[in-house]
Amino acid sequence: MVKSIVSALLLFLAVTWGAVGGARAAEAKQDFVLVNKTGYAISEVYVSPAKSDDWEEDVLGRDTLADGEAWEIRFHRAAKTCKWDLKVVYEDDDSEAVWPAIDLCAVGRITIRYSRKTDTTSADFE
Repeated sequence: MVKSIVSALLLFLAVTWGAVGGARAAEAKQDFVLVNKTGYAISEVYVSPAKSDDWEEDVLGRDTLADGEAWEIRFHRAAKTCKWDLKVVYEDDDSEAVWPAIDLCAVGRITIRYSRKTDTTSADFE
């Protein structure tokens, strides 16, 4: 009786783990969450392959990313490149910050911050 319960539990865990793994495999490995901790609204976000000379289109998908908000950026599953450039444009003065060649295959969250003291925008990659 105990052996059959343990076997059933192991089978359940294997099926559940497979479903979770399958769901993750359906996502592109470059997907990430962009968190705005700058103190300002961001009006545009661009993500382009590091080898590209074109920023292509704004991927924000809405008007602005307010301070304190996060936005999930998803890639097509067929995307193979891991190195991407990121550019954000601030709403108030159209200034921008750029980070080149981010390995999005190894990063799942990017938090950007602005320092008024040094007048610089930085990013933490997790």
